Amino acid sequence: MTQATPMDVPELAQMATPPAPGDDPQPAQQARPFFILYLDGPEYVEELRRLSSWVEDLLLPVYGGEVTSSSPWCPRWREHPEAIAYLHGLWLAWQERTGPQAQASDPATWHQSYLWPTMEALRNPNGPFAGCKPGSHRPKERPKVEEDDFRDW
Repeated sequence: MTQATPMDVPELAQMATPPAPGDDPQPAQQARPFFILYLDGPEYVEELRRLSSWVEDLLLPVYGGEVTSSSPWCPRWREHPEAIAYLHGLWLAWQERTGPQAQASDPATWHQSYLWPTMEALRNPNGPFAGCKPGSHRPKERPKVEEDDFRDW
């Protein structure tokens, strides 16, 4: 059985290499942070689409493992902002550590320093997917913040 590599999936091959710093068409003073939580509108939607391709075509088939109560995964992971943030950071690190500029040991570093800590945090029974089960999504209730005059000072 041969396993597909990221370069075998055209959309993943495009995502494998982040743009070079000089490829940004915006001047440096107008550049915004690239992290997905700083994006909005069509930029956010496009980045989430690209992230979804990587998560569903590479990450989960290779590293997903079995879903259990002690290692949950939500089928609607895109509805968990915390999971999106974790996965986007993991994907950015993957691009850096597996792209053409990567050193021979970078994939091992990605596994040890990025993949396993991120997957452990995401799939922790108390993590972002707590209460979610195969075929079932449970929205999380976020902490409430009381209104006060602090921001008006």
